[in-house]
Amino acid sequence: MSEPIYDARSFWDLLCRRVAATPDTRMLIDDSGRSLTFAEFRDQSERVAAGLQDLGVGEGTPVTWILPTRIETVLLSFALSRLGAVQNPIIHIYRRREVEFCIRQTEAELVVHPGAWSGFDYGGMVDEIVAGLDYEVRTLAGYDTLPEGDPATLPPVSDLTGAEAVRWLYYTSGTTSDPKGVKHTDGSLIAGGIGLARALDMSEDDVGSIAFPYAHIGGPDYMVTMLAAGFGAILVERFDPAAAVLAYALHGVTMAGGSTAFYQMFLEEDRKARESTGRPAMPALRVLSGGGAPKPPEIYFRVKEQMGVPVAHGYGMTECPMISQGSPGDSDNQLAYTDGRPVHGCEVSIVAVAPDGGEAPAPAGVQGEVRVRGPMLFSGYTDPTLDKGAFDARGRFRTGDLGVLGTDGHLTLTGRVKDIIIRKGENISAKEIEDVLYAHHKVGSVAVIGLTDRKRGERVCAVIETAPHSDDLTFEEMVETCLAAGLARQKVPEQLEI
Repeated sequence: MSEPIYDARSFWDLLCRRVAATPDTRMLIDDSGRSLTFAEFRDQSERVAAGLQDLGVGEGTPVTWILPTRIETVLLSFALSRLGAVQNPIIHIYRRREVEFCIRQTEAELVVHPGAWSGFDYGGMVDEIVAGLDYEVRTLAGYDTLPEGDPATLPPVSDLTGAEAVRWLYYTSGTTSDPKGVKHTDGSLIAGGIGLARALDMSEDDVGSIAFPYAHIGGPDYMVTMLAAGFGAILVERFDPAAAVLAYALHGVTMAGGSTAFYQMFLEEDRKARESTGRPAMPALRVLSGGGAPKPPEIYFRVKEQMGVPVAHGYGMTECPMISQGSPGDSDNQLAYTDGRPVHGCEVSIVAVAPDGGEAPAPAGVQGEVRVRGPMLFSGYTDPTLDKGAFDARGRFRTGDLGVLGTDGHLTLTGRVKDIIIRKGENISAKEIEDVLYAHHKVGSVAVIGLTDRKRGERVCAVIETAPHSDDLTFEEMVETCLAAGLARQKVPEQLEI
């Protein structure tokens, strides 16, 4: 078994070193049965890079791509890395307003799209956007066919290609009306992926899965983990729980996940399988892992009891793709009630902010704003005016999240700085109440919000989606649930919306 690769300088360097170590290991498998080994993937990526070079793409060329999770998408991304182009991946849920903003701000010279896909004409949307620009932009339909050329025509690879230079531009929603462009290097994305790889302790014997959009920053994050540890993964283009679980069982997937919603869907498919066959839906599974949304403790315990595997949940954001991550070896309480330890190389600080604006480090167990620093942190925003308020005097990024660091070093998120409900002068964490209500069997999902109230300043309102095949939760049941869980009376929601 080869040693993990933790010191690569660029994506292309990491791929080539993985090929040298385990060339014949399957790297990618799609849900139609196609597959590529690490060596086959490297070779095909070079042919695509040569084809892109023939279209005028080279080092520093800005390229926007909006594609689903397919082998071609990953090939395109690595071909662009081979050339040193600047990639702007866009998740396929976005439409004209966001896509046009990204193309204009990045000054993309090539836009790659899937054509008509999943009931929407991406090609038509891109053509309309490009027609309104005041400079020439090439477009390319790259769903199932990519340009290819002779790899012998490619320039030599620099050891530092993309390691320090900005090579990735991701856009995220935030407090501004327009999407915020986030600048990353190969080095920053690799640092995040290595943090994930170390935490999950994956090996060449594992089989992973990518059921989320590869255009999400979690795409390259997970790919680094695969290349560092040497395992392959199944790509799921359109996620259908039943079909995905069958494919995972067929190929022996050992790690699945994506987000809390995925955990819930896997629980349901596993329940069906056990009822009909007496066996688990995914026999080789050893861990669920994901992030991107809060994980109620109840979900962890349901998965552990029914499926017999832990949920190793993580915390990150576009600006810092990996901040903390649960590990399979953590205790049940750590995995259920925290968001894991800070990943390798990430410095996490909890800062208490006083009413007068003064700041001080928060001791263990005390809530404050989560601030981060480390090699996985982004290089700044494409709009430099946004940088000033994003970092503190020590260069730490202000995440806007509230959290607590325990004496064991694990981080627990408690809410958002702007999501605190202030009722009669008392700060109330919406997440604390959400976790309590989510444990009720009638609750499918829940959001707790603050509504303007003349007497209280804000009143607490619970918005609940009823669980499938269940009656609606009554107001009295909600109050009883909160009090039984030990919530202070002032935290109990005064309004319930179903």
